[in-house]
Amino acid sequence: MFDGLLMYIVGGAVIGILARFFKPGADPVGWIMTILLGALGAAAGGYIAGMLNVTNRMVVWAIAIVAAIVLLFLWEAVRGKKPRAA
Repeated sequence: MFDGLLMYIVGGAVIGILARFFKPGADPVGWIMTILLGALGAAAGGYIAGMLNVTNRMVVWAIAIVAAIVLLFLWEAVRGKKPRAA
């Protein structure tokens, strides 16, 4: 069980970092949120790949990274711009 959790964290970190690298613009997202969005992107990408019957691991990773990029955009839209204190 611990090995599976550790792999989700490591995989989420890798996918989150790659998503932040490919997403244009500044992203002031912390490491924990990067790992969470990456893990969610990996889960969503795996689900989408399963629905599309994709078996190639590289294509599954690409779908996971794209899903994480979409989640970054959604997170940015939901979080919005915070007003600056004077």
